[in-house]
Amino acid sequence: MTDEEPKPQARKGLGFQLSLQGRALRLLSQREHSRQELERKLRPFEEEPGELLAALDFLQSKDFINEQRVVDSVVNRRASKLGAARIKQALQAKGIEGQAIQEAMHGMRASELERAREVWRKKFGQPATDANERAKQMRFLLTRGFASEAVRRVISGADDASD
Repeated sequence: MTDEEPKPQARKGLGFQLSLQGRALRLLSQREHSRQELERKLRPFEEEPGELLAALDFLQSKDFINEQRVVDSVVNRRASKLGAARIKQALQAKGIEGQAIQEAMHGMRASELERAREVWRKKFGQPATDANERAKQMRFLLTRGFASEAVRRVISGADDASD
């Protein structure tokens, strides 16, 4: 009997345990999450097989988990800093699939040059004075995920970009 007494006390010390659904809602209240993200984050808390999938199915049926909102959220948060390639990579890491990514990329590519020019303007503000500085500026924009054509145009036309 002495072995069993500490167990209830330990449980009382832990306090209220959230259900998987509660944990998912807590995560969703902070930002949009894809189903795959929630599954990965909540898997350690699953006590019975199938419990997590049932909770996620319920939340998806009630539109708490919505792929399009995740896409919109990522695009809105990152478009001012990153190019289409990096945003596509972020969406794929969140488990977003095919058509949703293609639609988002179509809209992103249309504004790629303007966004690249704005990121360049915030970081550097003036044209490169030598080849090393020019290469540095190009690498910066390329690692941010901007298309090479947009980077080339921004760097070569940087002096007349301040219309």
